Formats: sequence, structure tokens, C-alpha cells
Amino acid sequence: LAQVPVAVSVKNDVSLRSSVFKSNNVSFHETSRASRLSMDFRATSFKSRSQPVVCMSVQQASKSKVAVSPLSLEDAKDPPLHLFKNKEPYEGTIVSVERLVGPQAPGETCHIVIDHGGKVPYWEGQSYGIIPPGENPKKPGNPHNVRLYSIASTRYGDSFDGKTASFCVRRAVYYDPETGKEDPSKKGVCSNFLCDSKPGDKVQITGPSGKIMLLPEDDPKATHIMIATGTGVAPFRGYLRRMFMEDVPTFKFNGLAWLFLGVANKDSLLYDDEFSKYLQDYPDNFRFDRALSREQKNRNGGKMYVQDKIEEYSDEVFKLLDNGAHIYFCGLKGMMPGIQDTLKKVAEQRGENWEEKLSQLKKNKQWHVEVY
Repeated sequence: LAQVPVAVSVKNDVSLRSSVFKSNNVSFHETSRASRLSMDFRATSFKSRSQPVVCMSVQQASKSKVAVSPLSLEDAKDPPLHLFKNKEPYEGTIVSVERLVGPQAPGETCHIVIDHGGKVPYWEGQSYGIIPPGENPKKPGNPHNVRLYSIASTRYGDSFDGKTASFCVRRAVYYDPETGKEDPSKKGVCSNFLCDSKPGDKVQITGPSGKIMLLPEDDPKATHIMIATGTGVAPFRGYLRRMFMEDVPTFKFNGLAWLFLGVANKDSLLYDDEFSKYLQDYPDNFRFDRALSREQKNRNGGKMYVQDKIEEYSDEVFKLLDNGAHIYFCGLKGMMPGIQDTLKKVAEQRGENWEEKLSQLKKNKQWHVEVY
């Protein structure tokens, strides 16, 4: 969990994730939301950044929820899947790319907004495929392979009009272990393309894909426990915006959303202002626990990883699972063994068999995992 990626999920690329976010003065129904709803959201959040990063959409989060359109996006009974294939991708346009992390964060993570013109609709928890420009070095004459990124926005996008999708991408770079110098020839092709892109640049999109991380909405009073490392927070940002920011007539969330986020340090926190605002406005419906591996110690004096934070609240977590809570995991593949070991240890301490419990959670469709 030490050097986790940030915001959009890039699953099958060396390019972890970067999340860039730049919606300058977003207008909705011809009304400027940036000026109307701007406020200081950092009252309860960490303050270590020398230059605090504030995404414009954060400034649109207010106690009075934001209207969204078109509401016809709520009509579909099933999630949209594979509307655009690898051989015939949709050409989207980069709206903005913004650095999400502070100066002391290891690596760079960006929030990236892409305009899909309403032609590539998706549901919260799904992914887009991105085909970076250029030739595949392993298959001369052919395009690069598709890289998957979890979408970090709701179906209405950061401008609330159903025409954009956001990614949280960590720029993947490689340092030679002997020289300690960066080797550009081994950098992540897609993550660097996205993080280096400029407004107006074109991007090849496939998808959407994925059903594992879809947010179950049949019970508005349900409990959702979300566990993320770095950019694995992407789908959860979409969930939380839908729950607490948007005015969706057909979905009035009144349950509990509990987010555990593991990153290296305060400067690495993603969307912290946004989440802190929900904590302020919806204290009965949202909980937020941060695990900062390079700044916090666990109960044994070691580094604080997300599984240590879960262990702190293990009794509550297990009771919520017993009562039907959904639990989600998203982030680096390496996060799961430590989390599984912790959950197994806690189960044994409670006199339970973890394998049997896990099997039951999967059978009940309470267990959702997407790692890369």
C-alpha cells in the first residue's frame, strides 16, 4: 500500500493511474455553478499541502444537491456494456487534466475529464478502455493494447449533463534500481499519454465494461463498506457523488457509506476535500477513515496500511457484514493478501471460519473485488 496509484483504475497496464480534473467554471442549465456554489471545503480535511489542490467539482458539492440531466439515464434496466469495441473505438475529447496530489506525494496522480458526447453512457463502478496513440512495439503495424480504467464519476459526469467521464490516473514511471534514474523507455504508455494530454486532444475509448463493481441500489438504506488503495478510490468517488452530491429522483440514499482509503501520506490523499464535505454534511450516513502508510503507525508500531485500519474497526465491520452490508475492494492487486489475512485473523478470533464466511458473502453477492 506504500506507493499506491491514484484515482482512475488502470487495470491491465503498467500505467497505474493518474487522476486529473479540470472543469473550468462548469455551467449547467446555463447557470454558472462555480460562482454560485463555491465555498471552502477544507475546514475538516488534512492541510499539509503547500498549494492545496481543489477540483472545481468539489466546489459544486453543497448541502442542497445538484440537479442532473438527462434523467433518461436512469431508465435502463441493465448496465450498458461494450458499446464500442477495440476495432471501432469512440473518439472522445480531453476536457481537462489536473494534478490531484500535493508536492510531497510520491509520484503524480491526475484527474482527467473526457467528453464522450453522451455516446458512451456508463454506470457507476464500470470502466472504460483507452487505446493510447502509436504502434504496439510487440506487434508492429498494430495499435497498442487497450488499458482499462475505472471511471471516477457518476453517469452524469463532473458537469452533471451526462456527457463526460472522469479518470483518476497515476503516472507510471520506472526507475533503474542500479542508477536510481528514470528510464523513459519503460514508462507506462497509457498513463503518461493521459497525464500529458491537453484539453482538445482526442482519445480512443472502448466499453464500457464491468459488472462486479456496480452499486446495488435496490435498498436505499443498505450499508456499503468501500476499501481502496490509491487510485482504487475511483469507483467509490462515483458512488459517493451519486449518494451525496446529486439530486437523483429515483435514488435517495439513506444508508451508510464507509470509506477506507490507504495512501502514502497526506499529500497523496485523493478527493479529500470532497469526502470531507460529505462527512460534514452527512455525518449519519458517511464515515471516512484514512490510512497513511508513511505518516501513521498501526497498533504494533508498524506502518499503517488499510488492513490495519480495518482491523481497528473489525467488530463493527463483521457485524455490518452479518447484517447484509456490501464490501468493495479496489486498488493494487497486492492489497488483497494483507486484507484477506487480516479478515481471516479477525474471523478466527471471533470463532468463525473465514473461508466459509467468505463463501457465504460471495453467494449473497456482498463481496465485490476489482484489483489491477
